[in-house]
Amino acid sequence: MDIQFLYPRWGAEAIPWHSFLHSVKEEGFAGIEWNPDGTGADNNAVVRLLQEMQLDYAIVTTVAAPYTGFDDYLLQLRRHLVQLTDKEVFAFKPLFISLQTGREFFTEEQVVICDELTCEIRERTGISIYHETHRNKWTYAVHLLPPVIKRRRNIAFTLDVSHWFCVSESYLSDQQEAVLMAIEHAHHIHARVGYDQGPQVADPALPEYAEALNEHLRIWDQWIEMRRKKGYRTSTITPEFGPPPYMAVAGRDLIPRNEQWRLNVWMKNLLLQRYGAETEQAGPVVTEKG
Repeated sequence: MDIQFLYPRWGAEAIPWHSFLHSVKEEGFAGIEWNPDGTGADNNAVVRLLQEMQLDYAIVTTVAAPYTGFDDYLLQLRRHLVQLTDKEVFAFKPLFISLQTGREFFTEEQVVICDELTCEIRERTGISIYHETHRNKWTYAVHLLPPVIKRRRNIAFTLDVSHWFCVSESYLSDQQEAVLMAIEHAHHIHARVGYDQGPQVADPALPEYAEALNEHLRIWDQWIEMRRKKGYRTSTITPEFGPPPYMAVAGRDLIPRNEQWRLNVWMKNLLLQRYGAETEQAGPVVTEKG
């Protein structure tokens, strides 16, 4: 299986696009994961630059506009996804959209309605939409997923277990059935290492975080093996160590932007060695073809 890595634009927003993408390509990433504003301002220019540099992109997004009640949220979500899938705004399609959906207090029925909407958008546009597992969203804890999965057999996730470790203050040893269900429905990985007291360790290479790193690797190993068995040729991973306040600077003598880059490249190289990419990293990505 070929593992294609995407680099997050998150934390690098101040870097000019051309310089940023040149660094991404030189380091061997296949593309970027990016949160466009959804208004169309400069988005097509960015996408055309990506196309010129033979880099792919995925969108990561949420509803940022204020809303009153669930019906209003659903209206805002529809409007936002329509903007992000407008072929007049983006020169070529994203690989997928990773959506931070709803809030932690949404009911199961409301979550089902949100997934129905994402499926409607996917069927109309051909762009897959994955619900990102994330604090503050309906996916904030692993135990919430199985009831929805049973009702929505084709539901898809971007799997970021760092949030679950933090929320549950555990490595989920007593919730393995739910974790396995989530793995089966995961189509993309956010490879940030969290631990039972926070969503991001200071440095995953440090011995004090070995347990946290190994617990993430155990889940990612299962995901890779699941996809191999299902016949996928390619899988995508975004090393997603973030800037402050995710990154705890705590008086350390470092430049946050440089440290974020170092951590994400370290994670990419670790996983590249572990899972053995078979082709050149830079270039088009096909994630969902068996």
